[in-house]
Amino acid sequence: MHRVVGGLIAGLLLAAAPAMADSPAEQISGFRLKHGEGRVVRDSTLDRIAMDQARAMAAKDDLSHETLGPFNRRIAPAGAGRAAENIAYGYDNFEKTLGQWIDSSGHRKNLLLHNASRVGIASAKNASGKRTYWAMVIAGDYEPKKGKGRKDTEPLVAVKRETTLTSKPKASNCHVKLLGLCI
Repeated sequence: MHRVVGGLIAGLLLAAAPAMADSPAEQISGFRLKHGEGRVVRDSTLDRIAMDQARAMAAKDDLSHETLGPFNRRIAPAGAGRAAENIAYGYDNFEKTLGQWIDSSGHRKNLLLHNASRVGIASAKNASGKRTYWAMVIAGDYEPKKGKGRKDTEPLVAVKRETTLTSKPKASNCHVKLLGLCI
């Protein structure tokens, strides 16, 4: 009798437990689809770029896009024509962090980056373990690979907007280039 009761209780607890949340890429894709943009999939290169950024911010305990240097230099290995980065700290789970970004106009704009198809997401805790840093890199407009390497005819130029970074496809549109920014 004890086994049956225990089994029933365990079964009820499992039935009452919430379903596992969607992955971060699925959560971002769901938001993008509701706003007329396409799905994104996880990308190992973007995951690495996001992880490097999250770990560096956690190590320095500093929320900054510049922790590892300019975004255009950090994103170059991804081979994307357009890219954006969102960073945050405070929440221990991605769902709450995503909600924070959705509520911020600049971060929301990055989440809805037109023609984005890939995303990288990472988090890291500071030395005390009390603060979680998040980094998300979203990218699109990929050129088809040619031969062994990507033909890089259009350099990526980062432009900082609020606390986010986005890119412009051509450096030739620059009237003035100051500290790596195209104005």
